[in-house]
Amino acid sequence: MPPLSSSSSSPSSPSPIAHDAVVTALRAAGCVFAEDEARLILAAARTPDELAAMVDRRVTGLPLELVLGWAEFRGLRIAVEPGVFVPRRRTEFLVEQALAHGPDASVVVDLCCGSGAVGAALAAALGRVELHAADIDPAAVRCARRNVAPFDGQVHTGDLYEALPAGLRGRVGILAANVPYVPTGEVGFLPAEAREHEPRVALDGGPDGLDVLRRVAAEAPRWLAPGGCLVVETSERQAPTALEAFTSSGLSARLVVSEELYANVVVGLNMPGNRS
Repeated sequence: MPPLSSSSSSPSSPSPIAHDAVVTALRAAGCVFAEDEARLILAAARTPDELAAMVDRRVTGLPLELVLGWAEFRGLRIAVEPGVFVPRRRTEFLVEQALAHGPDASVVVDLCCGSGAVGAALAAALGRVELHAADIDPAAVRCARRNVAPFDGQVHTGDLYEALPAGLRGRVGILAANVPYVPTGEVGFLPAEAREHEPRVALDGGPDGLDVLRRVAAEAPRWLAPGGCLVVETSERQAPTALEAFTSSGLSARLVVSEELYANVVVGLNMPGNRS
């Protein structure tokens, strides 16, 4: 491989040799968007040694976002770290649907928050809100605290609603839950970047992938304000069963699809008088 830098250049102003070497290394490793990834890595590296180390981590299979230490999500730079679920671009559609169905929400909860990207994006769009996020994984909680801090968000550790302050019951305008929804038997078929570098608890949704979704839907009416919405991402195949879980809890449910992002979001509205 050609040298990553020359004596007359630095990563802040990379020479053509450095740029070409990074692109070549990434292409050889199978990175489809080698040019774009090279630009990001070169911009992030502060020294030639750091550049070499970052390229090495990427070519050995570490996700780009973990190499950089951040992921872009709805225009925000979301801090990510090893062992934490990396936010996907398709989940931006979940945020869009939450905003469409709860444009005046003053209390927002990001359940199964991972890095806290969804909660941070909602708070950034809504302005001043009371923001809470929760996750069962302590590593995710630590990461989420960094990302929701600019919005005065609070992050809680625990299993779904058990983590939340009791004072939120009946007050939540937007309840966003990017739950794990990969069936247990299919986790092994995920891309290596997810399978090897993200926590199983953030991926495995049980035998049919909907165990966590059902639990979230069942309890949602007790936490949502009248007219509040629950938004959950799922797959096309699982959508009919997910809709049934929402309606069984008393929510008025509909499926919204983005063909561009291959995203399927179930939206449930808590109708006034529902105390399921």
